[in-house]
Amino acid sequence: MMSFEINDRKNNSVTSALSANGWLSLGTEIGLGLTGFGVFFSVLGIVFFFDKGLIAMGNILFFSGVALTIGLKSSLQFFTKRSNYKGTISFGSGFFLVVVGWPIIGMMLESYGFVVLFSGFWPTLAVFLQKIPILGWLVQQPYIRSVCYPHTSKSFPCLKLLIIVIIVAVASADVITQQERRKARSMNAVVLDN
Repeated sequence: MMSFEINDRKNNSVTSALSANGWLSLGTEIGLGLTGFGVFFSVLGIVFFFDKGLIAMGNILFFSGVALTIGLKSSLQFFTKRSNYKGTISFGSGFFLVVVGWPIIGMMLESYGFVVLFSGFWPTLAVFLQKIPILGWLVQQPYIRSVCYPHTSKSFPCLKLLIIVIIVAVASADVITQQERRKARSMNAVVLDN
C-alpha cells in the first residue's frame, strides 16, 4: 500500500502544486476553494437575473482564487503575457461593466475574455470530460466527436459555439424578463393611480 502511494506520487505530473508530503499546499487549497466559490457566485448571479453584486463578488473570488492557486507572480505573468492581452482587456472591461451596472454586456465580454484567456486549457478539459463516467461516454460518441473535433484534437469550435449560444440565450431571456418587469410596473402604476 505504501509503495503504491509513493509510485503514484512520483508519476504525478502536477508536482509544482504538491508539497513534499504529497498533499496540496495550503495556499493552493484555499485558491481552489476561492475559485470554486467565484464560479458559484457568478452562476448564482446569472440565475438571479444578472445580479451585479453576486457577479462582482464571483469575479473577485475567481481572480483571488486563480492568484492563490498558481501564485501571484505566475498569475501576473499569465494575464500580462503579450498573447493574452486581448483576453485580459476584454475580461477586465467586462468586470468594469458589471460593477458599473451593465451586467449582461459585462458578462458577454467576460465570457469572451475567459474563452480567449483559457483556450490553451481546452485540450486538458476535453481529457477531463472524457474521464467523467456518463459525460465521458457521451463525449466519445462518433457524432459528437465529428462535430466537436472536425480537424484536429486541438480544435474546439463546438465548445466555443456552445458557450456563445448559452450566453445569447441567457441574454435574450433576461431582456424578455426586463420587458415583463416594465410592463408589470406600468400596470401597477395605472392601478395605483385609479
